[in-house]
Amino acid sequence: MSLDAITDRLRAAEAAAGRAPGSVCLIAVSKRQPPERVERALRAGHRVFGENYVQEAQAKWPDWQAEYPGVSVHLVGPLQTNKARAAVELFDAIHSLDRPKLARTLARLAQERGACPELFVQVNTGDEPQKAGIPPHEADAFIAECRALDLPLAGLMCLPPAGADSAPHFTELAAIAARNGLTGLSMGMSDDFEAAVAHGATHVRVGSAIFGARD
Repeated sequence: MSLDAITDRLRAAEAAAGRAPGSVCLIAVSKRQPPERVERALRAGHRVFGENYVQEAQAKWPDWQAEYPGVSVHLVGPLQTNKARAAVELFDAIHSLDRPKLARTLARLAQERGACPELFVQVNTGDEPQKAGIPPHEADAFIAECRALDLPLAGLMCLPPAGADSAPHFTELAAIAARNGLTGLSMGMSDDFEAAVAHGATHVRVGSAIFGARD
């Protein structure tokens, strides 16, 4: 697969869902990818990338952002509270706001800096004990808590259980977002992003289908 092929599939999925062309943001997840693969996407004009690890992103993106104007980097993996300061300084969006302590830390940093990345609340739609995220039945209260802290919530994110039908999880996430007045839906990966678009995704996170297998 390639960036062009994935982009074509995304445009086709938008059309099939009655969505405007380009209305869904393709986040090219570049974690643990060889630099030459990422640079190939940069030279092709892609400008939105996702990373899972703060330290890895710190080591590579400042130089690329200086070389390629307009690059936006999103944190799509878990965020440890002790790395929150580095994260808010580096990323344009954080898709893994998943607990009250992290919300309070981000709120304090936002007040200090006078700015904050866009934030997506991660919802554990599968109620998987090994996975991060707010349980669905606690999502409304957590969203209200984040708003009380003046955090700039862009929307919600989910990671459906591996091997499960993703569609019910996308439906549930969209319902939680709708009743809380949130428009951003970060959902869908290499195997299911077209289904996510059909269920209202605004951001899809695609890695291996663009770049190939990771090192």
